[in-house]
Amino acid sequence: MSTYLAHPGEITAKWHVVDATDQVLGRMAARIAIILQGKHRPTYTRNVDTGDFVIVLNAEKVKVTGKKSEQIQYETYSTYAGGRRLYSYKAMNSLHPEKVIELAVRRMLPKSKMGRNILGKLKVYRGTEHPHAAQQPVPLKLA
Repeated sequence: MSTYLAHPGEITAKWHVVDATDQVLGRMAARIAIILQGKHRPTYTRNVDTGDFVIVLNAEKVKVTGKKSEQIQYETYSTYAGGRRLYSYKAMNSLHPEKVIELAVRRMLPKSKMGRNILGKLKVYRGTEHPHAAQQPVPLKLA
């Protein structure tokens, strides 16, 4: 018996569409991180990118549970003195709802070169329009 190991270029990536309307942020991000890494496939190999592309629509309609909408803080820093900014979840969701989902998924991926490359396969958009119709994405049900 021998263990199958995937090689770069032999795995074809599929495209999935996720509707974020009334989805819980953390649960949705965890499921998306699994698909981006390829852990849902039997051919998963940890040192090869075997994941799929994920398109997230209606990013502004994602929800959080409990008091997290008041408690979650997002920090940015401009590298200048006094350039630290704190944004609450409500403020960030109204200004940049795409960034909220990207940061949630990013924190669930490996902290390595591969993790940064995997994040490039996540496409997040406000509303229901996206420019990836040519890739024929398949709707993904998140349970």
